[in-house]
Amino acid sequence: MGKRGKLFLIGGGVVLLGAVAMLSAAKRRQPSTEVRLEKVSKRDLTSVVTASGKIEPKRKVDVSSDITGRIVDLPVREGDMVQRGQVVVHIDPAQYEANVQRSEALLAGAQASATQAQANKDQAERAYTRARDIRSQNQQLVSQEALEQAETAHRIAVANLDAAQRQVDQARAGLREAQDNLRKTTILAPMAGRVTRLAVEEGEVAVPGTFSRETGLLMTISDLSVIQVKVQVDETDVVRIHSGDSTEVSIDAFPDTTFTGRVTEIKNSSVRGAAATTSLNTDQAVDYEVIVTLNNPPPGVRPDLSATARIITDTRRGVMSVPIIALTVRDPQDTLRADSSARGGSSKRPAQTAAAHPAPAHDSTTGKKKEIEGLFVVDTTTMTARFRAVRVGIAGDEYFEVLNGVREGETIVAGPYQAIRDLKNQAKVRGAPAGRGAQRSGTQARGS
Repeated sequence: MGKRGKLFLIGGGVVLLGAVAMLSAAKRRQPSTEVRLEKVSKRDLTSVVTASGKIEPKRKVDVSSDITGRIVDLPVREGDMVQRGQVVVHIDPAQYEANVQRSEALLAGAQASATQAQANKDQAERAYTRARDIRSQNQQLVSQEALEQAETAHRIAVANLDAAQRQVDQARAGLREAQDNLRKTTILAPMAGRVTRLAVEEGEVAVPGTFSRETGLLMTISDLSVIQVKVQVDETDVVRIHSGDSTEVSIDAFPDTTFTGRVTEIKNSSVRGAAATTSLNTDQAVDYEVIVTLNNPPPGVRPDLSATARIITDTRRGVMSVPIIALTVRDPQDTLRADSSARGGSSKRPAQTAAAHPAPAHDSTTGKKKEIEGLFVVDTTTMTARFRAVRVGIAGDEYFEVLNGVREGETIVAGPYQAIRDLKNQAKVRGAPAGRGAQRSGTQARGS
């Protein structure tokens, strides 16, 4: 090689070294993302399901009429306390009294007819018996034809008597029905309680609620000694609730007081609105009704008051935890590519990387690769955030329980939400100054 060629070779090497130095400097000057940092620590967690609903008494009765008639007396008002058997409604009895009198007359007529039929039957029986006895002594005195006619007359009389007795039974049943309808003109309280709803006024016409419960409703009587809160819980949360779970209840009408209670019933069938039942859309939200019984309800509580229940489903003492906002999801291939680039394009996968980024699974229903759930752990020496898969347990108000994936004392990216959402694997980060980014964003959705 000539002298000139050597000079070109040396010059090219210098240029190459300069380019590498410039790239390294540019990499070192790579802008970092300002984030909120937090150390993984242990704390007590409480898993809570929050649901809204309304106050309802454990037992209430909708009072309606079994007959049609005008209300002539309404001796109770809404809010009154009533006792079992107390008169609450009077319906005009004139029509039903007339029906009773008519039924009594029909019964008397039927009984008279039955008496007449009994006399006819007795007469026919004596005539037949006499004809039969005479013929048995002397066949010349009573012909066979006359004997048969006497027997037929006797059978007819027996049948007429049976029909008359059936008429008496029918008339007696009609009288009982008329008397029962007359008794129904006076409506009594079916239980002791408070009149929590009065749907009619004196002078209105009461009608049976055969086809419409609301149309026939006269009043509602509620037993307020046991108060319940009926809340609707989403299908994803109802499986975490068990009978007996302790509950904190906030009633909007009592803003400064929290009441305690316990879950006493979890419905097995879902609650669906009219739109959900008539629609073929399977994406409708599915809720289940959960009933919470209050331990010490306030004296002035009323049905239909709005309430919110915080149902405590689980508790953990001294468990490893991370902020809810810190948890995010990433495509496994993106994290692997970032790790490969950080190692200079090497396709080898160290054991530590394989543990932090497990092989991507596939969704059996869609065939797509599942995203992995994890958080960004910060190397405090290089201030590099690296995505690491974790497995979480229960969720508290602001923190998740971490079952594996991180160790106590490690530094993680704990916010803000948008920074975690946009953060790349192996990205440079810097801690936000005190007072900035310190506000928690725990209300953001999990799986950012």
